Amino acid sequence: MERERKSMLCPNCRKLISSDEPRCPHCGLENPGRSIQRLLSFRFIEGNRDWIRTILYVNAAFFIVSLVVNPSSLGLAMNPFTFLSPSNESLFLLGATGTLPIDRLHRWWTLISATYLHGGILHIFFNMMAFLQLGPFVLREYGFSRFFLIYTWSGVLGFFLSYVVGIPFTIGASAAICGLIGATLYFGKSRGGTYGNAVYRQVMGWVVGLFLFGFLVPGINNWAHGGGILGGILLGFLLGYEDRKRETSLHRLLSAATVLLTGGILAWALIQAFYIRFFL
Repeated sequence: MERERKSMLCPNCRKLISSDEPRCPHCGLENPGRSIQRLLSFRFIEGNRDWIRTILYVNAAFFIVSLVVNPSSLGLAMNPFTFLSPSNESLFLLGATGTLPIDRLHRWWTLISATYLHGGILHIFFNMMAFLQLGPFVLREYGFSRFFLIYTWSGVLGFFLSYVVGIPFTIGASAAICGLIGATLYFGKSRGGTYGNAVYRQVMGWVVGLFLFGFLVPGINNWAHGGGILGGILLGFLLGYEDRKRETSLHRLLSAATVLLTGGILAWALIQAFYIRFFL
């Protein structure tokens, strides 16, 4: 008796194929039925790497600058939790956010700049590893304009929530990365089917692990994480994704404005940090 053949969309080219195909006949992806387990893999989407790399390089550059601004305070002891850790002074000058920078100095722009700052080598390493897993998937399913809007404004919403509840000083890309998680959750639940449900189940595992880690490890800004996830879900719903709604001129306009705003804020953070540190 012939085994029943199930249909699915190829995770790469999105064309209808049999789930037991050894190779997609349209795009050549090997074992497409098992590739659902690799949906969030960085190597999965070749064409989008430039945008992902740009954001990663900006994060790395700001981490290096944060070490240069106050080199005398580096944690050089071979403790993985303090090794290559910039000082709070460096992070404050470069745009850390929270009630201290916002309430005392009205530095609302730090809601954006804080996403590109990290408190240590392990902090940036794990955040960028998560970004490399999630970013390409959201970039492909939403397109660059919506991807950057989700990444940036989910981070802002996450940090704003943590500000509202009184977190005094906070940094890191994790709020924005949680926005990518939220957008992926929305995509999977809305998309449905074999493909969407597999995405949803996999990312729900991330959410559970993230909050367990947040409650077990001290110093984690769970408010920013939760706000980022909620922001990602909301923006995913409002902006739509490629399968349901093509990118529009409004998406591109809002994204271009967000890129310019982010670039201007990061440039201002660098200028005023170096001026205060080396010329005052």
